[in-house]
Amino acid sequence: MISRLPIARFRLVMAAGALACAGALVPPTGAEAQASSPGTALHVNVFARGTATMTRPDDITTLGGNIFAAYQNGIGPKGQAGPTGATDSVIVEYSPSGDQLASWRVVGHCDGLTADPPNNRLVATTNEDGNSSLYVIHPSTDQLAHYTYDISVLPHGGGTDAISFYQGHMLISASAPTAGAGPAVYKVSLFGSIAYVTPLFGDESLASVANTGTAASGKLVRLHLTDPDSNEVVPLASPRFAGDFVLDSQGDQEQVYVQRTDLHRPFWNPSLSVLRLPVSINDTAWATSTHGTLYATDNKANTIYAVSGRWRLGEALVAVTPAAANVPSSAPGYLGTLNMFTAAITPLITSLQPGGLLFVPSARP
Repeated sequence: MISRLPIARFRLVMAAGALACAGALVPPTGAEAQASSPGTALHVNVFARGTATMTRPDDITTLGGNIFAAYQNGIGPKGQAGPTGATDSVIVEYSPSGDQLASWRVVGHCDGLTADPPNNRLVATTNEDGNSSLYVIHPSTDQLAHYTYDISVLPHGGGTDAISFYQGHMLISASAPTAGAGPAVYKVSLFGSIAYVTPLFGDESLASVANTGTAASGKLVRLHLTDPDSNEVVPLASPRFAGDFVLDSQGDQEQVYVQRTDLHRPFWNPSLSVLRLPVSINDTAWATSTHGTLYATDNKANTIYAVSGRWRLGEALVAVTPAAANVPSSAPGYLGTLNMFTAAITPLITSLQPGGLLFVPSARP
């Protein structure tokens, strides 16, 4: 049974230098973290903390001015019960000041969460390695609907992960592939209680190497994607690939960029670009304003952080995961910046181990 949790409210203490758009934030334990982003300090504050029954925050989004985050509660990627016996993830709504406003339970491991503002709704996916399904939440009316996929075993053999809305289409990553040359991304349509999937491009599609200044630049190569994960729509402020859709294949250390014209090309003949990365990343966000807040979930610290300061317009911010995907390692993650041309990644804040990223511009000029 899917149920909405009782509303729990709390208020965080105002911290010096907290963002006007983020309201009441507190510094993390120890000295306030700082980092440089072209000549100016960035300030890291705690936006919200998890609890004993809300652990491991991951994907994060915004709708109607509020922040929504998914807590996975240690549940396995195929929906296996967590260490405490939990079988439900919790999606929590926060005010801009960090007050918890509402929450909803969804069965399974919620690894994909995004907003669909034109329809005033959230879309979430569960169980990225298999046994996947999809949920739609209308926060304003407190409605939650569950959708199953039209195929019991998806064509790529795995589950579903991140979601983006692009050119009127719902695009969802086809994660944990086991079927060889299967789809890497699906176009998804909802009818009744069924989510219908149509492949967009495949794990072994052809793509042009986008890294500049290398011998392989511009060469056509065949992808061999094994870990389609997060995805985003590149904002117009980006210095490259503006307006494209991007899929991050985390374990493969690659980003695949899709132009809007690819939405109407045959599945077997897309026109793609691939940016080969020096290290794996989990999520990407772009600074769409020189002033704003970067929200970063840290599931190891069970905390959501808010990073404030002056940003470089269009700068690509990445959650770097040096360890192999889903393999324990002593290599810590960090927040970095990505050069959209060379794919060079520069550490920005090493005191965080971020998973999900969300940039929210402020009204400040």
